[in-house]
This record gives sequence, C-alpha cells and structure tokens, in this order.
Amino acid sequence: MSEAKETIVDCQPDCGACCIAITISSAIPGMPHGKLAGEHCVQLDTSRRCQLFGSPERPQVCEQFKPRVELCTHGPLHAMRELEALERLTAPAVKHVDSSVLHANAIELLTTD
Repeated sequence: MSEAKETIVDCQPDCGACCIAITISSAIPGMPHGKLAGEHCVQLDTSRRCQLFGSPERPQVCEQFKPRVELCTHGPLHAMRELEALERLTAPAVKHVDSSVLHANAIELLTTD
C-alpha cells in the first residue's frame, strides 16, 4: 500500500483564511499576545498576503503551515470552512470557540474589498 503524498501549492490570491480562521497563541509583530480564531492578523496586507512571509519574525506555527491542494484551491470560503472545522476540533476544552461568530467574522473579512 502506498502512502498518500501531500501536494503543496502556492497561497491563493485574496484568501488569507489561515491568517483569520485559526488561533495563533505565539506573539506576532503587532500582536504580542497572538490572535484569536476569527480575528484578522495585523500582518495581512490589503491583498490578504502575509507581510512576514519569509521573515524570521514570522511565528513558527505560520511557517510550518503549508497550503495544500485539498484546502487551498477551492477558494477562500472553502478554506475558511475547513479551517474553522479544524479550529473547533483542536481547540482545548477550556477554550470556547463560537463558530457562528467566527464564521460571520470570516465571511465579512473575506467579502470586504
């Protein structure tokens, strides 16, 4: 039986779902306490691209996240829904993630020009 191979792709333009949907608990320049799920990272530019990409200041969790075909090629709303589900599944029991607020914030951020 062969092992499934992950296919890494380039970030999609005007997406930024990974920089909005997930919690980042480590410090980010401009966000010393990290960010909550559904919160727009201050390092996203107007094209929803990470301004820290390739920089040593970029949090390790962000550096380790790789865009994949199954997540990133069906558009930002698909990516946001998938990441919201992942956030809910991986959130500690003591942390409450209100998915309706998260989804509403994400939709607003992704549809604002």
